[in-house]
Amino acid sequence: MYIAMNRFRIAPGREEDFITVWKNRNTLLEQVPGFVEFHLLQGETDDSATLFASHSIWESAEAFAEWTRSEAFRQAHANAGDNRDMYLGPPKFEGFNVVL
Repeated sequence: MYIAMNRFRIAPGREEDFITVWKNRNTLLEQVPGFVEFHLLQGETDDSATLFASHSIWESAEAFAEWTRSEAFRQAHANAGDNRDMYLGPPKFEGFNVVL
């Protein structure tokens, strides 16, 4: 198993906008070989930002890497540059192989 996470810092007051963007995305993940599960996580808020993380589980790192090179990936991220004012910098990717 492989877990892929992107951490996002979102401007205070824009949390619901961010969640709505994710609710309305056509990720096409269910069609992708090796995809297992997806969650959008909301973390703590401080004076500067609210932390969110996209959390996807894959059968393997290779399955995730194949998705990042796929047409489904390009389509799912076609509007990634929209709503830039809610993002406080680019997302930070973190990938993990499950060891236990």
